[in-house]
Amino acid sequence: MNDKIEFLKTVKPFDVLPDEVLAGVVGLLQEVRYTRDTAIYHQEVTKMKGVDIIVEGEYEAFFYDSEQNKRVIDLHGRGYCYGGLSVLLNRKRSLRSVIAKKGTLVFFLSRQDFKQLCQAYEEFFHFFTAEFGRRMLNDAYAHFVKRPTAFEENYIASDQLYSRKIESFVYRDLVTCPSDTPLYEAAQLMARKKVSCLFVQDAQQRIVGYITDITLRDVVAKQVSVQEPVSLVMANPLVSISTQAYAYETILLMFRTKSQYLLIEGAGEGKYLGFISRNKLLSEQAQSPFLFIQSVKLAQSVEELKRKWDKVPEIVYQLLNRGVKPEIVNQVITTVSDTIALKVIEGVIAEVGTPPAKFVFMVLGSEGRKEQTLSTDQDNAIIYEDKANEQRELVRAYFLNFAEQVSERLDAIGFSFCKGGFMAKNSKWTHSLSHWKRNYTSWMKEPDPETVMKFATFFDCRYIYGEAAIMEELRDFLDQELQEPLDRFLYHMARNALQYEPPLTFFKNIRTFTVDGHEVFNIKKTMTPIVDLVRVYALQKRIFKTNTGERLKELKAIGAFTDTEVQELMQSYYYLMSLRLKKQAVQIIQDKAEPDNFIDIRSLTKIEQVTLKEIFKTIANFQTTIKLQFTKELFG
Repeated sequence: MNDKIEFLKTVKPFDVLPDEVLAGVVGLLQEVRYTRDTAIYHQEVTKMKGVDIIVEGEYEAFFYDSEQNKRVIDLHGRGYCYGGLSVLLNRKRSLRSVIAKKGTLVFFLSRQDFKQLCQAYEEFFHFFTAEFGRRMLNDAYAHFVKRPTAFEENYIASDQLYSRKIESFVYRDLVTCPSDTPLYEAAQLMARKKVSCLFVQDAQQRIVGYITDITLRDVVAKQVSVQEPVSLVMANPLVSISTQAYAYETILLMFRTKSQYLLIEGAGEGKYLGFISRNKLLSEQAQSPFLFIQSVKLAQSVEELKRKWDKVPEIVYQLLNRGVKPEIVNQVITTVSDTIALKVIEGVIAEVGTPPAKFVFMVLGSEGRKEQTLSTDQDNAIIYEDKANEQRELVRAYFLNFAEQVSERLDAIGFSFCKGGFMAKNSKWTHSLSHWKRNYTSWMKEPDPETVMKFATFFDCRYIYGEAAIMEELRDFLDQELQEPLDRFLYHMARNALQYEPPLTFFKNIRTFTVDGHEVFNIKKTMTPIVDLVRVYALQKRIFKTNTGERLKELKAIGAFTDTEVQELMQSYYYLMSLRLKKQAVQIIQDKAEPDNFIDIRSLTKIEQVTLKEIFKTIANFQTTIKLQFTKELFG
């Protein structure tokens, strides 16, 4: 008996139990032996009669996918307790499939006795919930545990749509011509090679542009001489992508850049393996949301755009149920939103006339970060080029009228007016480039807590229409400004981020408040510390990505965060995003209600609750680290 007690003291979580309790447990254990390669449990099928404590040998635990391949494989040896998670959190069904890999001896403890220990000793019980929470932050693990209806079919669809890389597609060889080639020869070459896109090379054989069937149609319509060189009508800039990019990334890039064709990057700068068309990619994604985005581009009126936006919640819900990662779902929402905004902007310009100055229309906040949800309002601004004094009033009047019409139409489509007034229609946020530079200087060099809190959203700006050079000049300006001593600014940014506390009580329960009789917490505010603190670090390191995930990757690349820190923060942030998006989609689709950010604790499963607790601990630890670090860095 003493040997068994000493052994149990090495097994988590039995090591937290008093000696007298362990002595009682020893009397309840049954010895069970398994021969090599014995299949002991099958995921979601085997009903667990209790838990196994491995004494000798090894368990191989894994998930079978739809093709009966083993996924997320773990090997467990002496001292590991298997079955606790299944008994407590999975309706007594084995979460995973298990095979004994060697001649294996286990101590078996019945389900009833195990649950009594959980009820009597909170620390013992908490070990299993905490372990499950940590495991659920692993995307692959969570994918199999949160299995949707018609799992096999959906898994395959998800895998094909979002795991396929460009290298697996058949792309066309490049067909090229010199830049001085006459248009009629280019047309003959395209007909002979049966291509709809011809790439143009300079004297050094570098690709500098391209022409398409549509280019040639426009040439004929404008009665341009076919003797003219292709350089006269070629399109650019060129857009390219790596063979390692995913299909969904490639399609979204094409929509963002309005590109019909993408060059496939080879080894070395300016080297290309071939090209691929948007139609080719879309034809292979027949059931994907990308065809829906294409239909948005073809919409002809505000009413039609509203009908398109109204369909987005259903697409979001289906994607999440198919196991598609929430960061990909965010990108789909953002691309639809951007496409709608572009259609509105182009429509207004067609009505009010050509702008009297170069400009950019930029989006801020969650849209600027490409992290839009279904509860979103307008956050936008306009920067226009500086003009001579006599033109300033005319230019300003044009853009304020333009912004008013764009904003009104976006509101009619479903993007409500910003309650804080951060919109281009507000005269404060439509200005010349020099005025915007002064704005940013005042926010950074004369900061106070209120200013930082109010204008932090302007550091998540992203342009969606207009002259890229204007945005690049603003970024260059900010890059220079951020090299100056800005201790007070960064300190206030960090303090602003630290005022939000994860809703976790001292006793590790989720803190709630009451809304309409429901015990809820605000999931948007829970996510805010990650967004805000990552932004502080990005500004400190002069990283101009706006997306939280992209900022984290850049920060990892320069050594500001470790691999572990980035993994924990990414998994935490996007788990919360998934929960938030799905909740909002259900409100719109099923409840026919306006979406909000309140999560009802009673609506969550045990699995979701324990996962959230682990996430809240991760966020709290992150805040503590940042607090110490920024205090030390900023005040020596």
